[in-house]
Amino acid sequence: MFQPPFLRRDLPTLKGGRVSLRMPAHSDYRQWAALREESRDFLVPWEPAWSADELSRQAFRQRLRRYRDEYDRGTGLTFFVFLQETEALAGGLSLSNIRRGVAQTATIGYWMGAPHAGQGLMLDALKLVIPFAFGRLSLHRLEAACIPENQRSVRLLEKAGFRREGLARSYLKINGAWQDHVLYALVAGEHQMETGRG
Repeated sequence: MFQPPFLRRDLPTLKGGRVSLRMPAHSDYRQWAALREESRDFLVPWEPAWSADELSRQAFRQRLRRYRDEYDRGTGLTFFVFLQETEALAGGLSLSNIRRGVAQTATIGYWMGAPHAGQGLMLDALKLVIPFAFGRLSLHRLEAACIPENQRSVRLLEKAGFRREGLARSYLKINGAWQDHVLYALVAGEHQMETGRG
């Protein structure tokens, strides 16, 4: 269950065979800025428009404040994805718009640095986050959306067990333009069935 801040002792850290996930810290700034700059051309087509100060230390501090605020309110949780062997930053993954009550749902989003793409690392990260979301956070449903042309993302979600539910027209403003998105979802029962087959 997502507990109030005063009941939580530790920030969550998830560890797998090749990757580990933890919440971003101020000490991650240099590595984050370098990886994002190196990956700019790779990421820009699939993300909201970058601001003029996108990679500044001040913008990073503001991100951290927002991440911590969302965590404290129980509405979101952002992880950085690190390589287990070298502790190098590879990407990021978030559970956002966490809704309780009758929904018990979150939206999952992610980005991978260009040097680390195509190696199955984000799939490894999802395999850590999905049971965490359905287990520790007691969520029932995870939702994700991607631009139809983003075949890397489509393949990733389908490999992770997400099912396509439809097309949302003009869904999100990406790289300065409103884009259609394919909607995917995974529910707890389906996840347990997929795990049982493994």
